[in-house]
Amino acid sequence: MKIAVCIKQVPTRDWQPRVNDQKTWVRDQDAGFELNEPDAYALEEGLRLKEQHGGEVVVCSAGPARVAQALREALARGADRAIHVMDDALATADAFAVSEALAAAMREEQFDLVLTGLQSDDQGFAQTGPILAELLGFASATIIMHVDVQPGGLRVKRELEGGWFQWVALPLPALLTVQSGINQLRYATLKGIMAAKKKEIRKVTPPAGVALRQRIVNLYAPVKSKQTQMIGGSAGEAAKTLVAKLRDEARVLS
Repeated sequence: MKIAVCIKQVPTRDWQPRVNDQKTWVRDQDAGFELNEPDAYALEEGLRLKEQHGGEVVVCSAGPARVAQALREALARGADRAIHVMDDALATADAFAVSEALAAAMREEQFDLVLTGLQSDDQGFAQTGPILAELLGFASATIIMHVDVQPGGLRVKRELEGGWFQWVALPLPALLTVQSGINQLRYATLKGIMAAKKKEIRKVTPPAGVALRQRIVNLYAPVKSKQTQMIGGSAGEAAKTLVAKLRDEARVLS
């Protein structure tokens, strides 16, 4: 089975974000970066499927030169090779542009299965996987908690709301967006780190015509504020006023 795992490099969770001068994104030069955690679960699932059914795992990512660090980490964990769609503009691009860039680089590979994390830790739109599936013409399913490979296709378990689950059968080729917690993550060993230095990272450029369909106009940190309001009158009147404010203004009561 030929498996692709799409990964993204995101700012580390313990870093305090600083907005750039244009107020369109964070200051990359001040940030530390790491492998997107949901994508790490997708990678682990791809490696487990390879161990069970054979084949290869190819990690794919789009972004500036620094993305190579995340690709090397994935190779150290056990992926066989990598594809890097290199372009600085893809660091802050919307899901449409990223999907188009990845799809162009992945089509000739003819993958049987594509795995992505459910969403990214920075923008969190959860759109890249479904859009990529549409561009590749693959069957797709989201929020996957279990994968069974069967003759001619897959049987997958989806997580729904309210503690419910759904089993779905899909033909191959297919794309799955993987939920965090589907498995226990492995970490790179010294042997894996050394081996990763010799594995191929194929660098490609995005095709002409890939355009942003979404633009960040203004990015800012939420402003914390607190306002105290005294409610007068008798106890009964104060209670009625408080309930009205909680229902109509704070909207915490229905």
